[in-house]
Amino acid sequence: MIKLKLDNVNKQLGGARILRDVNLEIAAGEFVVFVGPSGCGKSTLLRLIAGLDSICAGDLLIDGRRVNDLEPRERGVGMVFQSYALYPHMSVYDNISFGLKLAKTEKTSLRERVLKTAQILQLDKLLQRKPKELSGGQRQRVAMGRAMAREPDILLFDEPLSNLDASLRVQMRNEIARLHARLGSTMIYVTHDQVEAMTLADKIVVLNGGRVEQVGSPRELYERPASRFVAGFLGSPRMNFLPARLQASGETSLIDSPVLGMTSLPFDSSNLATDAPLSLGIRPEHVSLKAAEGAAGIVVTAVEYLGSETYVHLETGQDEPLICRCEVHAGWQAGDRVELLLDIDNLHLFDADGTALKRHPHAIETVPLRPARAGAL
Repeated sequence: MIKLKLDNVNKQLGGARILRDVNLEIAAGEFVVFVGPSGCGKSTLLRLIAGLDSICAGDLLIDGRRVNDLEPRERGVGMVFQSYALYPHMSVYDNISFGLKLAKTEKTSLRERVLKTAQILQLDKLLQRKPKELSGGQRQRVAMGRAMAREPDILLFDEPLSNLDASLRVQMRNEIARLHARLGSTMIYVTHDQVEAMTLADKIVVLNGGRVEQVGSPRELYERPASRFVAGFLGSPRMNFLPARLQASGETSLIDSPVLGMTSLPFDSSNLATDAPLSLGIRPEHVSLKAAEGAAGIVVTAVEYLGSETYVHLETGQDEPLICRCEVHAGWQAGDRVELLLDIDNLHLFDADGTALKRHPHAIETVPLRPARAGAL
């Protein structure tokens, strides 16, 4: 069942278009995360759904009903903001019940809903405390409880964890995931933190410049990004990109790259011209290294030890180094010369516009990948 639908939604402020032709369907009970860089329009989109801002063009439907002109309280949504926005002079009980009191909820029902919400959020023993007596994580739970107590059809979160320290963010992330599993309600969550997006979402919506770049499960977006932007945005460290040229197009692509040499890859380039510029993408975990002989290979410029793994940075002659994720005891040091071995099943190829070339659906013979040529980079 479709809970929420955005149909060609646009938002303009002055002469600037903030959102452009946004089309999206969210099913009942889904946990959907809007993610993207600062200024991409993700918080604006959430505000349009909440009714805190107006839609310039297009339709917003909740349960099949057009709600463009409805007030926030009439839409059946609850919102948790980045700032806790708690009333400092009120107890936890009064903060959670505030919206219910404004709605003139009957006293017995109000108390039952507050106590039920507090129990779900493990706040039942803190109901008489004031916000100044609570930790950051507890305050955020109170803010969530205030939205939940109204029993909205859709819960909206606008970067709710950005003000917390790293350990609290992990704890609250887990609590939000458990909350969704317990309630089964539709949740829409805005963040710039890709870890939050990958761990919480049933479905991720990647926004870029006011447009929806790609929609899909975390695994789909990570393993099969539709564009270079999505490939570079999701993943830490980000995907490596290497320049290449198309030598022969068709259902398979013959490319020439400084790293691979002349190589046939299982990507459909039949709509591209010969010598078209391409970007070859590979994630750090899909790059392996072996020692080069003499002056061959490329140079290790830095090694980052992270306890459970090691990131090896390699000189490519480009603005950014190529990064390889290695085992913690790999033993590489700055100044070492290495050869690259790339996992062909996890290569990506993008055209000059950043669009991913479609991988050929059938198994095909490919030329074995060569290690980097001496001096090629």
